[in-house]
Amino acid sequence: MIRVVGIRTRAAIIRNRRITGLTPDVIAELVAKIDPLWHERHQAVLASRPRSRAVGTGAKHKLVFVDRLMAALMHLRHGATHDMVACWFGVDRSTITELFGLSSGGAGSCSLRYALREGEA
Repeated sequence: MIRVVGIRTRAAIIRNRRITGLTPDVIAELVAKIDPLWHERHQAVLASRPRSRAVGTGAKHKLVFVDRLMAALMHLRHGATHDMVACWFGVDRSTITELFGLSSGGAGSCSLRYALREGEA
């Protein structure tokens, strides 16, 4: 397994309010509220389309949910381009573009934006 953002780096990002604009308590609350919604939606999208392979096979996410949330918060807070956020997290720009649901196709339909919208309800 490739670890894109290490535990220490993730902890430093969460601790520093200037990076995300949120306190660690608020981030923990967001993760607790949105993570189950995101995973549920992601599994529903995977199960709903015709498949040539079993669910769970194929490419895995390069960023875990917490890293996806941190990337989104950093992008929104600083107005950084997808290229810059991708560089910070050591992934390709297309990974960040998919995260924000801007790509065409099924992958964008289970974006973090959807989970955030569901979390408001």
